Amino acid sequence: MLKIDTHAHYLPRDWPDLATKYGDKRFPVIHHGDDGRHRIYKDGKFFREIWPKTWDPQERIDDYARFGIQVQVISTVPVMFSYWGAAHQALELHQSLNDHMAETCRAFPKHYAGIGTVPMQSPRLAIQELERCMDQLNLRGVQIGSHINDWNLDAEELRPFFEAAQDLGAAVLVHPWDMMGTDSMPKYWMPWLVGMPAEQSRAACALIFGGVLEQFPKLRVMLAHGGGSFPYTIGRIEHGFNMRPDLVATDNPINPRAYLSRLYYDSCVHDDRALQYLIDSVGIERIMLGTDYPFPLGEQEPGAGIHAQQRSPAEEQQLFHKSALEWLGMDARAFL
Repeated sequence: MLKIDTHAHYLPRDWPDLATKYGDKRFPVIHHGDDGRHRIYKDGKFFREIWPKTWDPQERIDDYARFGIQVQVISTVPVMFSYWGAAHQALELHQSLNDHMAETCRAFPKHYAGIGTVPMQSPRLAIQELERCMDQLNLRGVQIGSHINDWNLDAEELRPFFEAAQDLGAAVLVHPWDMMGTDSMPKYWMPWLVGMPAEQSRAACALIFGGVLEQFPKLRVMLAHGGGSFPYTIGRIEHGFNMRPDLVATDNPINPRAYLSRLYYDSCVHDDRALQYLIDSVGIERIMLGTDYPFPLGEQEPGAGIHAQQRSPAEEQQLFHKSALEWLGMDARAFL
C-alpha cells in the first residue's frame, strides 16, 4: 500500500548565515561541532540539536522503509520562518530552503514531494515566492505559521496570499510557531506541550470566524498536529458562537462546526482515542498520515497510530494516501 507522510521536516546541512551577513542574531544558524553534533543557534543561544537524518535524503528513505512508508512530504522547520525579519532578508533564506527542497524532490521523485516556505510578513513577496515554488520548482504548496507576527490568519493583509494559493492550487500546511504564552511558561517544555495545540486552534478560528474559508472555498488547508486543540474544543467554540454572536459571529454568520470537514488534518495526535474522535468528528476523508519526523514530539513509529485503529483496507488507503493526494493535488502514479 502506498503510504505518504505529510508532516516531515527537512533542512539542508548548511544554509546562509544571515545572522552574520545582516548583523541580526535572530536568524537561525547551524554549527557542526568537532564532537559530531549539529546544533541550531538563534538569538545567540542554543535552540535545538538536529541529526543527519534531518538533511540526508537517502538516510531518510532507508529509515522510512523500516515502516513501509515510501513518500515524505517535506517542509522546513518553523524556526526558519523568520517572519520578524526584514522581508527581503527572510526571502533570501526562504529561497535557499526552497531551492534545496526542490533539488531533493528532483533527485528522488518517487520518495519526496515538497511544501515550500515564503516570507509571510510581506504578502507581495510571499505571493512572488509561492508562484516560483509552484511554477518553477514544482513544489506542491507552502507551509505557513499559525499567525504572522501581529496578524492572525484572518488579517485583511493576508487575503491576497490566500487568493493566490487558491488560484494556483497550492496545498497550505499551517504549523504552530512563536507560541503564545512562551515567556510566561518557560519550564516543562510547556510552549510545545500547551502552546502548540492552542496555536492551531487560534489559526483555525481565525480562518473560520474571519471568513477566509468562506471567501476562498477551494483553498486546501491542512492543520498539523491533528488540528491541535481545535477539534477537541469545537463544542466550546460552537457554544460561544451560539451564545454570543455579537462577539463571535461578527465577520461570518456560519456555525464553526460546519468547517470541521473543510479543513485537512494530520494523524499526529499521540492517542488512539483522540484519533478515533478526530475521524468521527471531521470524517476520514480529511485525515492523513503525519508524523512530525524526525523530532522527539513526532510519532516515533510512523504509521503506528493509524494501524492501531484497525481500519478496513479501504479506510487505511484513505488515511495512508488518498487524503494526502487530494490535499496535494497529485495522482498516485507520480510515486509509482
